[in-house]
Amino acid sequence: MGISTSGQHSKNRIRIQDGFWNPFTELVRETVIPYQWEALNDRIPDAEPSYAVRNFRIAAGLEEGEFGGMVFQDSDIAKWLEAVGYSLASHPDPELERTADELIELVAQAQHENGYLNTYFTIKEPGKQWTNLHEAHELYCAGHMIEAAVAYYEATGKRKLLDVVCKFADYIDTVFGSEPGKLRGYDGHQEIELALVKLHRVTGEERYLKLAQFFIDERGTEPNFLVEECKQRGGYSHWAKKVLPIPTVRQMAYNQAHVPVRQQDAAVGHSVRAVYMYTAMADLARLTNDRELLEACRRLWDNTTKKQMYITGGIGSTHHGEAFSFDYDLPNDTVYAETCASIGLIFFANRMLQLEAKSEYADVMERALYNNVIGSMSQDGKHYFYVNPLEVWPKASELNPGRHHVKAVRQKWFGCSCCPPNVARLLSSLNDYIYTAAAVENTVYVHLFIGSEAQFELDAGRVGLLQQSRLPWEGYARFELTAVPGGAFALALRLPSWSGGQAGLKINGAAVSFNVVNGYAVVKRVWAPGDIVEWEPRLEAQLTAAHPEIRANAGKAAIERGPLVYCLEEADNGSPLASLSIVRGTELRSYMTPELPGGAVVIEADGRAEEHASWQADTPYRPLAELQGAVPVKLTAVPYYLWGNRKPGEMTVWIRTCSE
Repeated sequence: MGISTSGQHSKNRIRIQDGFWNPFTELVRETVIPYQWEALNDRIPDAEPSYAVRNFRIAAGLEEGEFGGMVFQDSDIAKWLEAVGYSLASHPDPELERTADELIELVAQAQHENGYLNTYFTIKEPGKQWTNLHEAHELYCAGHMIEAAVAYYEATGKRKLLDVVCKFADYIDTVFGSEPGKLRGYDGHQEIELALVKLHRVTGEERYLKLAQFFIDERGTEPNFLVEECKQRGGYSHWAKKVLPIPTVRQMAYNQAHVPVRQQDAAVGHSVRAVYMYTAMADLARLTNDRELLEACRRLWDNTTKKQMYITGGIGSTHHGEAFSFDYDLPNDTVYAETCASIGLIFFANRMLQLEAKSEYADVMERALYNNVIGSMSQDGKHYFYVNPLEVWPKASELNPGRHHVKAVRQKWFGCSCCPPNVARLLSSLNDYIYTAAAVENTVYVHLFIGSEAQFELDAGRVGLLQQSRLPWEGYARFELTAVPGGAFALALRLPSWSGGQAGLKINGAAVSFNVVNGYAVVKRVWAPGDIVEWEPRLEAQLTAAHPEIRANAGKAAIERGPLVYCLEEADNGSPLASLSIVRGTELRSYMTPELPGGAVVIEADGRAEEHASWQADTPYRPLAELQGAVPVKLTAVPYYLWGNRKPGEMTVWIRTCSE
């Protein structure tokens, strides 16, 4: 079961050289990583303090003071280090590496003799380790530090942090398990599971894989560990700072611990926890050939992406618990769609592609990446959205308590700042998501059309590939075979869902036919060095409707063009945007403009605007028969990922439709 991965940790090598994506990866390297380092050290004026570095200094005995920030503040340090590792792998930087080494030394000094590592319990509640797994994120923080250590080791070859996390993982293995005397428990926030799989991969230690499997298998079994643990605490809650009623097993759906994972068939609870867990489940299904786990992954994938995902690739529709609600409940104005959740969805898609190459996984990965994820960060790399709405009315965000979580402008930093470093680590490792290579089947799969130089080791031999891409603005990608084995191998190019199944393929200038297998155009042959493959999926702007059960979008349409979702902004279309409608049969006129950051294709369309002039300010309602007709207007739509980079104002993705 499964296919081998392509990435820096294997014999395969991928380096991004892309007109659209290089500015993002360079922004992360040159601006985001340094800016976030300043934020972690509390040196950003007028931004919420992080306390993260200071906590480690206190835990290491280098400073006096009290713990600051969230109980999981350590994870921000870990995600920053992970982003640094990926960045150093592609762009060596001695000064950045020296800074990271100094931070790693600080982390090592904060580690307990037995391997335990967590600044909150070291400083704030010593002696209470592992007494509140439901709320305190100990294993979550451990998981992020493990991921950081793996990334840094693979980039630099330095073992300092890897040795720290191995010692920590070894200690965790003595605490948790099914053996007598061990805790038969798991963390309230999943993360350790997928991290242990990575640690197993880089070290070859089977105990780490088995520990990950234990955490997955134990979750949701009876008696419910999280409920029983809460009883042992007498119901005292870390977050409420008081005794609360003991939660029921049903309420453990928030942590995806209401039933064993193999019995789950719908995405429920906290969205980030869910997709982190699904990622680990897919990892384990592949590595252990667990068919039952694979079937659970397929069910959960289908429910998440086909009934609970926004058109932008966002998931988690309610701010109450940052959670899924129920099928087709996808409000646009009170949405949550946390950035971390879309990143987790990309992780899940990536692991499913490693299990089985089906284009639907890559379609979702692309959707989340091009819209929700890069849209969460400003073009200057110094401001971020935690919540990613599809409709914004700034006054409501300011004055309506039900919409305070929806921001009209990106923020410098957050007290709970999990999203910015998550964006940094994803974009720094973007090369790991473009391809997978099935060595035994001698197939290279192209999932994302991102310009890159790549090398793969197949059973047939080494393959070298140079991809040049014009996406997202044009449907064109060119592949040059720079190295080929003596025998045949297959190149499998994703046929994107946005192409409507239409694409052209040329090899050395001549059009060729191709077979489509699971959404991939597969061409198998004996290749020669210098062979050129041109792939042209149809890319046209279109109006998209929502399923009738998605009530928030009844009678509305969204504009899509290739992988990009578009939106209307007040800056181009005036206010209120809710009074506008788009003509169903309108021509969608696309043109490139340098006026948007980085240059972008905007779309013009014919629309209508409700007449305003005849309304009196003190007349909230009138007979419909008295209304004058809507007036023709030109609508201008911009890529969703660019919204909010000009002056603050209204924004909407979904637009009412009207006839001519």
